[in-house]
Amino acid sequence: MTRQPRGMSVDRGKYGSKIHLITERTGLPLSVAISGANVHDSQALIPLVKGIPPIRSRRGPHRRRPGKLHADKGYDYRHLRRWLSQRGIRHRIARKGVEASRRLGRHRWTIERTMAWLAGCRRLHRRYERKAEHFLAFTSIACTLICYRRLTK
Repeated sequence: MTRQPRGMSVDRGKYGSKIHLITERTGLPLSVAISGANVHDSQALIPLVKGIPPIRSRRGPHRRRPGKLHADKGYDYRHLRRWLSQRGIRHRIARKGVEASRRLGRHRWTIERTMAWLAGCRRLHRRYERKAEHFLAFTSIACTLICYRRLTK
């Protein structure tokens, strides 16, 4: 068994799942994905952005991508910034070692609130399903219920 130096916590062998989520400004889920807990967050950004459905509007063409994306330090990589810029998506990603995560707090609370709504679903609070497809299906159903409840108010 090897010892990690102090201050370098690594959870490479961590069990469980993560729910990755993109929401619109008010917290309605647009795209959802799951991954293993030992997978880095930056690997989920591109599939999440590609998974956003076209937005229908009364005028003009359908929008296929968001106008702006806010993200925390876990997504601070040059290739992700370049990928977003190539698609015309303005990004606001906190930089590692430069900015504090608190500056994104006014935008991040919507994601945290939506994640809290998802955690209120007993089926998602603890993963009971063995298959990832089943867990993703229950997560999608929970996102649909969040949208339904918000839009019927």
